[in-house]
Amino acid sequence: MGMEPAHRGAGRELRLHLVTWNVGTASPPPDVSSLLQLDSLGPTMDMYVIGLQEVNSKITNFLSDLAFDDPWSIFFMTVLSPLGYIKLSSVRMQGLLLLIFVKHVHLPFIRDLHTQFTRTGLYGYWGNKGGVTIRMSLYGHTVCFMNCHLPAHMENTEQRLDDFEKILEMQFEGENIPSALEHDVLFWFGDLNFRIADYGIHFVRESINNKRYNLLWEKDQLNMAKKKEAFLQEFIEGPLHFKPTYKFDLHSDVYDTREQKSLFWFNEKKRKPAWTDRILWRVKNLCQHAPKEGEFSEEQQTISVTLNNYVSHMSYGISDHKPVTGTFGLELKPLVSEPLVTLNPEGEWSAEHDVLINYSAVPEFPSSAWDWIGLFKVTFRHVNDYVTYSWVEDDEISSNKGGKQVYMSAAEIPDAGGEFLLCFYSNNLQSIVGISQPFQIQPNRTLIGKELPQEENSWMQRPDNLESHDEF
Repeated sequence: MGMEPAHRGAGRELRLHLVTWNVGTASPPPDVSSLLQLDSLGPTMDMYVIGLQEVNSKITNFLSDLAFDDPWSIFFMTVLSPLGYIKLSSVRMQGLLLLIFVKHVHLPFIRDLHTQFTRTGLYGYWGNKGGVTIRMSLYGHTVCFMNCHLPAHMENTEQRLDDFEKILEMQFEGENIPSALEHDVLFWFGDLNFRIADYGIHFVRESINNKRYNLLWEKDQLNMAKKKEAFLQEFIEGPLHFKPTYKFDLHSDVYDTREQKSLFWFNEKKRKPAWTDRILWRVKNLCQHAPKEGEFSEEQQTISVTLNNYVSHMSYGISDHKPVTGTFGLELKPLVSEPLVTLNPEGEWSAEHDVLINYSAVPEFPSSAWDWIGLFKVTFRHVNDYVTYSWVEDDEISSNKGGKQVYMSAAEIPDAGGEFLLCFYSNNLQSIVGISQPFQIQPNRTLIGKELPQEENSWMQRPDNLESHDEF
């Protein structure tokens, strides 16, 4: 065992799990436990970042992409919300989808969330290729996640590089946000479509069968480009100790066998296997200093990234790509350690009487008349999945130096009770800035003997109902 870094005591490690998967317009599979490492015995993840390509986007859905969640988003929410993760943010551009889920405890320390997309396919007019990005401030550090789908085919290496450079330049251009490369940490992943050059299909397949992947690494177009292109040299990737993830026959781990199946064999060419699906990252400080051994003190490096696992998942066969995941430790010194708002329920809660919420904000908190406090089930899916809410200003009943009190009407409190939490939503910051500990709401005793309403479906499920209108 090596020495622990001296700064570990002062810092904290967040565990991130990144997924990239070209799902080839398929529906979600029945189970993603192994993909998300839900069955592993190690510590749980703090954040899931899921980048999909070729999500089914019927032309009729083009306008509703932004308005309603797609089946994949709903699927991952259904899997992760019972485990205590909320969908923090998502961005979709036709077939490209990026989702971020996070444990509740981190919500007050995630700020300045912004999403962006850049089209590159067909001269940028149609969004079949390009990049979707989510950036944030995480405990005061800027982190950016970029899911790309770059042009296909062996001969398009230059086009892939040009498109990636264009996406890097265009993200957040003209907005008051640092460019992608200015973030402390940038994760770049997706179906990057780089191929294995020079070698013929038989040599490539033989090397894979003998697990001699190292023979193919130096002819991987991305590895070759990283040696030549300055802007790529700062990106780090884990070792490709897994089989190339493209192109497979559906529901199998057999590489493309189309030749035998095609009627017109002369215009059907078997695809050479390739590592098209990749996860890379870049830490800003390391790039600027690139110090020699011993020159760079631990103290200056306030954020560092460790790759714990970089693997493909061969058991998923719904598309001709296998998913790839990267599990990372993000070691950081929190530059932000106090929530902007602290809040908690007052006394015992039930639907028998109006209830009170205590909260206090730090002096510099930019409050707004449109701030609200939501009551959420502990398994809530996203910020609009509230049971009820109070406007902070309209429903205030007392205010003093120690804090303020807001009431919530008894009529809105679920009769059945259960486990809930409170979240304070800031209109100016467009995010949750405070979250309470989970607490119990007691069942309504005045209804004992009567039937308690079934989950109060008429209104409690309202945000979920919104999500199911995917086919508008």
